[in-house]
Amino acid sequence: MEPIIFAVIVVSAIGRISGLGLAIASKVMAVPVDEKAERIQEILPGANCGACGFSGCSGYASALSKGETTNTALCNPGGNEVSKLIAGIMGLDAGEVKPSAAVVLCQGNNRNASKKLNYSGVLSCKMANQLFGGPKDCIYGCIGFGDCVEVCPYNAIHICNGVARINPINCRACKKCINVCPKHIIELMPLYEVKAAVLCANKDKGALTRGECMAGCIGCMRCVKACESGAITVTNFCAKIDYDKCTGCGKCSEVCTMKCINIIDLNKIVSKVI
Repeated sequence: MEPIIFAVIVVSAIGRISGLGLAIASKVMAVPVDEKAERIQEILPGANCGACGFSGCSGYASALSKGETTNTALCNPGGNEVSKLIAGIMGLDAGEVKPSAAVVLCQGNNRNASKKLNYSGVLSCKMANQLFGGPKDCIYGCIGFGDCVEVCPYNAIHICNGVARINPINCRACKKCINVCPKHIIELMPLYEVKAAVLCANKDKGALTRGECMAGCIGCMRCVKACESGAITVTNFCAKIDYDKCTGCGKCSEVCTMKCINIIDLNKIVSKVI
């Protein structure tokens, strides 16, 4: 037999045997398809933000299908519509997703906040934060280099005069901006309720805060005394509002000497314009 013909026969035989082996392996080692999980994942928005508490949309879909959770209202970006669709697939009662939007608790823009240095490194909040807390005197406020802008999948965040601002119409409460902010000054607020918000996170004493930012909370306690619903507390010289208790009456904003408390109606987009 010619060597070439023999080689062709051997290679062909090896190919056939290998193909047969792969075919058998694909059957034996096949991963069972979770049809419910696939159907759920198809209706999820695909943001993979992790706001649901699971490892992205596939993780949430798998958890629902396996019965690890029965809460259909964990997807903030999907809202109530997605919650109802999931409930239909799983035969569960649809949970209610409370509409909310992210807000940056800072007014330390280029006009209000003073600077301690001129930063010329990588334009990243995370990187700049490692250098004395950033270029601004206030080490608690928004650095303004836009890490939150980069991760937002809905084009809801823009840098305005050195501070990040969020458009509540575009925001889907995915929490990506919250997770990436090195200052931890972004939080969710109810979307269809009028609430007061302290747009400051400075924890220095009042005299020091005044020198750092013209719109920083000095912990004077006036807002606490004015609030009739007990929604405001002052910790580490900075006021904090419990949105569940806040009625949006505006009395705290009226007495705030630093004008760092705003009455915010995200539905009407009346958050402070800088």
